Amino acid sequence: MPANAAPTVVRRRLLSPGRLPDLVFLTVVIGGLVRLVDLNSALCWIVVPPTVLLAVGYVGGLAFWGRLGRRGRPVWLGTLLVLWCWISWAVPAEHGSGYTWLAVPLAILALRMFGERAALAAVGVITALVVLFVARATGTFDMEPVAPPAAAVWATVALYRRQQRMLDELRLTREELARGQREAGRLAERARIARDLHDTLAQELAGSRMLLQAADRDWDRRPDLARTQVRAVADALGANLAETRTIIRDLTPPALEHDDLGTALRSLCARRTSTPAHVVFRAEGRPADLTAERAAALLRVAQGLVANACEHARARHVWVTLDHREQATVTVEVRDDGVGFDTATAPARPGDRGHGLSAGRQRLGALGGTLTLDSAPGRGTLARATLPVGAPALAGRAGGR
Repeated sequence: MPANAAPTVVRRRLLSPGRLPDLVFLTVVIGGLVRLVDLNSALCWIVVPPTVLLAVGYVGGLAFWGRLGRRGRPVWLGTLLVLWCWISWAVPAEHGSGYTWLAVPLAILALRMFGERAALAAVGVITALVVLFVARATGTFDMEPVAPPAAAVWATVALYRRQQRMLDELRLTREELARGQREAGRLAERARIARDLHDTLAQELAGSRMLLQAADRDWDRRPDLARTQVRAVADALGANLAETRTIIRDLTPPALEHDDLGTALRSLCARRTSTPAHVVFRAEGRPADLTAERAAALLRVAQGLVANACEHARARHVWVTLDHREQATVTVEVRDDGVGFDTATAPARPGDRGHGLSAGRQRLGALGGTLTLDSAPGRGTLARATLPVGAPALAGRAGGR
């Protein structure tokens, strides 16, 4: 990963639409802290610790959202509401109006953790608190000062619910496309198997049958010719058996029948010790729960990449890394110190076989994954095969070689 990739990912996550309520919350709290410190009064210093606790509690609850569970989240929200009410009531009226805008992110939290009726009831309570705080600050219940924050809360709620409906529709659409993509992949695989069977077994068996029929006719008159024909059939059947075993291995990799992907890749690298290249394997992060289809795809692609590095790149060292550190994806990297090539002019290494780069891209692309390569003459090659862990996303563009 490039040096500036991690900060870029962090910025995208922080500035994503889903994080905007959190940024609003922290902006209001930090702004309130600054104003309290500027006042430098005894009351303000009493309010500062609860304000810090409010910010820390909000961020901590988001960080441990999954661990809080259905029972812990309402308690967390209630604690935030109590702190918010105490702070808004304790600070001077002229400085407490800013805290009313915390109602917006708190209302979003209620929508996230409750069902529709309970969420609307919670938003109603938050709106009533907003009206109370504004009335205290202005000394009146007139609609003019009360309407803007209350309207902002309900407008945000409406926009949030609309966004969630759109996201749900988008998710369903992506799932439908993914199912269609998987079905297309299965049909393509069936067509490939049919072609393999037709081009190998069907044709060879038809030829063997004709040779056996000819041998039967010549058995009495020309026994030497008949025996030659039978030997030819035996040789052809041996080749057919090897082809059948190859097709079976493509369908169900034996290395994954009893082992996980990491163990299969480790075994692959250990078998390569008989070649001049020194192949090293390592795993990063906690193993992900991959389906057999995805594990088989990554293993097949890794086999082709390692074979290319050992047999065509004249590499002395090959490093294979299984990376689970990203929760949403699994990556297999194959790096070598071989001759390398110009990715702009050479689509594949000389001698690259059918189970190499183009087949790897197709295999990963059918599951929403990518195969990217980085190489230059004399500098070796870095290949990165990536697959999503969960349901396949829309197939992205594979990196070019």
